[in-house]
Amino acid sequence: MTIRDRAKSVLPTGVRARVRGSLVRYGEWTSDQRPLPDFLIAGTKRGGTTSLWRYLLEHPLVPRLFPAWNTKTSHYFEENWGRGEAWYRSHFPTQRQRRALERKHGGPTRVGEAAPLYMFHPLAPQRVADLLPEVRLIFLLRDPVERAYSHWKERRTEGKEPLEFAEALAREEERTAGERERLVAEPTYFSEAYDWYTYRARGRYLEHLEPWLDRFDREQMLFLPSETLYREPAATYARVLDFLGLPPHQLARFEVFNDRRSSAMDPAVRAELSTYFAPYNDALAERLGMGFDWSRP
Repeated sequence: MTIRDRAKSVLPTGVRARVRGSLVRYGEWTSDQRPLPDFLIAGTKRGGTTSLWRYLLEHPLVPRLFPAWNTKTSHYFEENWGRGEAWYRSHFPTQRQRRALERKHGGPTRVGEAAPLYMFHPLAPQRVADLLPEVRLIFLLRDPVERAYSHWKERRTEGKEPLEFAEALAREEERTAGERERLVAEPTYFSEAYDWYTYRARGRYLEHLEPWLDRFDREQMLFLPSETLYREPAATYARVLDFLGLPPHQLARFEVFNDRRSSAMDPAVRAELSTYFAPYNDALAERLGMGFDWSRP
């Protein structure tokens, strides 16, 4: 049982709300003692970000966000930009807490968050570059055909998607028309449609990575095929620790989080998506100098 679950089982609703409010205010009051994060897992949605985040939290030198109910992200650089830097800092451990961990475990702490919408949001790259110019960025890139179907399954399960997969793909442009432009024009606007229904658009990875590549040194960025994380979790985890400057750490097991089983994708839809994504995948592989299992249909 998590800290959050224990609190729910013990405290009445009204008391929980007051405790929660007090902790949030405390985080903001002490924000000047809370260093900004060292790393961001910035994408992609349905690409294994939750699994990688959970693995990192098992490292003794990677502390949780504050307060404890925060799972993996503040959503600051997209949904909560208007709340300001003090609010963002309030989510991270204090310098004192970090030093205590470093003394206990004899190594450097690394603090971060995982927010797969950061990669896709048109304003996030510049916002991150302005506030966190030295941050380390991790991008998980999954077969865009499988990613799109998994994205749809998630929305379907959550009751956000009334359409079948083929119809949702066909109506994607209609349902998200003008949303990206509005996000750029209105800095504090948040678009549910842009987050929920962009099954095809999110898989055009290079289109969304170019702004990051333009603003950060390549040495600050780690690109990982999601399939490699699933197939070789221990080796991938070790590579991430090395990238973040953390000492090696062995995990007892590598659980896959947020996996959703379902019926197979319609072969005709799969074929259409594979053909659609092929040129985008080729451009991505060439730009990054990487090979992907799914780079060709």
